[in-house]
Amino acid sequence: MAIGDPEMAAIRFGLGLGPLAEWDVRPDDMLLRLVGRDAAAERWPIPTFSEARPTLAEQFQTTLDMNAARDAADEARIAELNALRQTYAEDMSTLYWESFRNTLARASLSRDGFRERLVEFWANHFTVRSENSRTRHLVTPFVEEAIRPRLTGRFADMLWAVTIHPMMLLYLDQVSSIGPNSRVGRASRRGLNENLARELLELHTMGPEGPYLQEDVRELAELLTGLNFRADRGFVFETLRVEPGSETVLGQVYPATADLENVLAVIMDLAHHPATARHVSRKLATYFISDTPPQAIIDQMATRFDETGGDLLAVYEAMLTHPLAWEAPRQKVKTPFGFVPSALRGLGIGEAFFDGAPRGVLRMGFERQLTVMGQDWQRPVGPDGFATLAHEWVTPQGMAGRINWAMTVPQTLVDDLPDPRSFVDVALGQGATEPVRFAARAAETRAEGIGLVLASAAFQRR
Repeated sequence: MAIGDPEMAAIRFGLGLGPLAEWDVRPDDMLLRLVGRDAAAERWPIPTFSEARPTLAEQFQTTLDMNAARDAADEARIAELNALRQTYAEDMSTLYWESFRNTLARASLSRDGFRERLVEFWANHFTVRSENSRTRHLVTPFVEEAIRPRLTGRFADMLWAVTIHPMMLLYLDQVSSIGPNSRVGRASRRGLNENLARELLELHTMGPEGPYLQEDVRELAELLTGLNFRADRGFVFETLRVEPGSETVLGQVYPATADLENVLAVIMDLAHHPATARHVSRKLATYFISDTPPQAIIDQMATRFDETGGDLLAVYEAMLTHPLAWEAPRQKVKTPFGFVPSALRGLGIGEAFFDGAPRGVLRMGFERQLTVMGQDWQRPVGPDGFATLAHEWVTPQGMAGRINWAMTVPQTLVDDLPDPRSFVDVALGQGATEPVRFAARAAETRAEGIGLVLASAAFQRR
């Protein structure tokens, strides 16, 4: 397969083929679009965390006001605040569903499929999950704020943005981590929470194979103790919570100054560590190319990472310009959120559908179906995110969910389904096998034929 093959570009590095898709022909085309205008975000906007409403501060203040009203037995004020809470609940639900719709629309319609795939990769790499109704509407705004604008910048900048973000501090319980010997720790008898420190090392930077020990995890956790989030103030660094004394992480001593500069220094050191370059490069290559990517690709990416100080655009270029990245067999399996948008692209679903898609269709036709396929949207089981290896998606329940969606949902979305015999080429291109062509020809109805093509192994693979 030649470098820049249009079909491989669309399938392996993008979101699939389709009558409305404009294929990226060469690696530099994909990179140029990536550094250019983010047209999909402009067309299908999602507010950033800072812009999203209601904010955590607004919800916090309402709780305080309600407590005061109850203490004063002020029934009129209680009724007013209950009405406000109901408004907040409706606004949160609306934002959640608008974010889901617009994320799905971007993946299904964007000319810049590589960008959307990278957003999915980094959002999964830096997983956060809402643990309660107060933050359910804020996961996508976190991605929009901390990740999407930094896709082509330095890895260190993205790492810093997600590490101090309120959603990460809340999800990994950093808000409960206090230096045991700090002023607050001695008064409250509360101690460290190592979650953020451990995930920084094991997931976000060096990987589980990295050269760190449990002692490094603890020392890093002590260094991070000042990081906190207050609903009424946002991110804060609280010196009274910082564990006193110097800390040593990976042999580097960070002085006992109890300030944010220490935290920034250790984050930068982790971001630029050679083990981080290898881990991030391997993970990107595994996500896009193969469960066992050629070592030569990883080496080229990691070298560019080291040479450029973690310039992500240079790392992507190193991946896209390596011949083996295009020659590897199509063995990766699309995630459910990769499968569904690629099906919509193949069917030629246009903007009008998303503009008018009611919440019930989004819920029953997509969100719940994704859960059945094994990808509960924005709710991975743990901080390591959703599965990245092919075999983890090929499960009886997951594949049954894909087949059921393929056989039942497309006919509810398109009034006049395409002829399955021509749809094979639109959806699969040169990847269409004779068994799939035969199934498309032999189908008794168009709906059955379309379903068989979408449910085929050829369509599931990148």
